[in-house]
Amino acid sequence: MDTPVEPDGRITALGNQLIGIHLALREELEQLREDADAWLDGRGERPRELRAHCLAFCSALTRHHTGEDGGAFPALARQHPELQPVIEELEHDHQAVTAILRAVEELVADESALDPARVRAELEGLTALLESHFVYEEKRLVAALNALPAAAGDAESLLGRPVT
Repeated sequence: MDTPVEPDGRITALGNQLIGIHLALREELEQLREDADAWLDGRGERPRELRAHCLAFCSALTRHHTGEDGGAFPALARQHPELQPVIEELEHDHQAVTAILRAVEELVADESALDPARVRAELEGLTALLESHFVYEEKRLVAALNALPAAAGDAESLLGRPVT
């Protein structure tokens, strides 16, 4: 992904790109929850692609958080050391999200032992945590991301591959 650069050398709207990634992840998670809920509520057969959908979402979210941890967060810490406590809190959230993603992956891995109540509970917990995380991250980092110099890197290296 090419990241546009302003004449003054700032990366154009990297923070806005972060919001776009978060919106796409929210939409993917909502679709995943709707698919799981339809089956769990008896409105249809279990979607055969539930496991694949879970794994694709987990992979996309992991790529995004890995990109932030290895790209955006270090770049922000260099340019804005005052953001270090925020970055540490966000990294802690990433660890909590990873634990939930592992639980979801384990739950959907064995189709013969799938526990609908646990799947729903994990997805609800993931949704609550991610919504809080995304809002906090957007509120605290968008302006600083938009001000990063072009030398900091491109959007893909700083934010992870885009969600498609």
